[in-house]
Amino acid sequence: MRSFFLAAATVAFILGGCASAGTGGPGLGASAVLKDKAGQQVGQATLTETSDGLRIEVTGVGLPPGPKGIHIHAVGQCEPPDFASAGSHFNPAGKKHGRLSPDGAHAGDLPNLIVTPGGAAGLNVTTKAVTLKDGLPASLFGPGGTSLVIHEQADDEKTDPTGNSGGRLACGVITRK
Repeated sequence: MRSFFLAAATVAFILGGCASAGTGGPGLGASAVLKDKAGQQVGQATLTETSDGLRIEVTGVGLPPGPKGIHIHAVGQCEPPDFASAGSHFNPAGKKHGRLSPDGAHAGDLPNLIVTPGGAAGLNVTTKAVTLKDGLPASLFGPGGTSLVIHEQADDEKTDPTGNSGGRLACGVITRK
């Protein structure tokens, strides 16, 4: 009898894990490998669904110093040299650009990535504007996927449509973990 309860508990645990994996609850994860125009890896992003929103952690190396705009883009493609294949900023609600704009922000607008004089960078932000959960308008896994793009200049966080953040320096497709 004890074996039956142990087996039943194991099956329930496994099925419970499968059920939550399909809906995308807290703990669901994704990542992106950020590459420059030459195809060299210059960063890594880890995305984790939490009860507070989607936590996005970015690390970078070998980048030009100074603040850089970083955004989630609407297409899961990163074709060099200009990464135009990534499309525009992820914006399922049709808002204006900029976290400081009264008509914004795009769901894909993030705070600037700060790059040190030595080329290292880091960003840790949590946002409720996007999710890894399937079937929602703000899901990063809708048709065509999404990507993460680092721009050449700082985002002024108000000018539509890109915050005057310049060209695209690096790009990584967001993929499920």
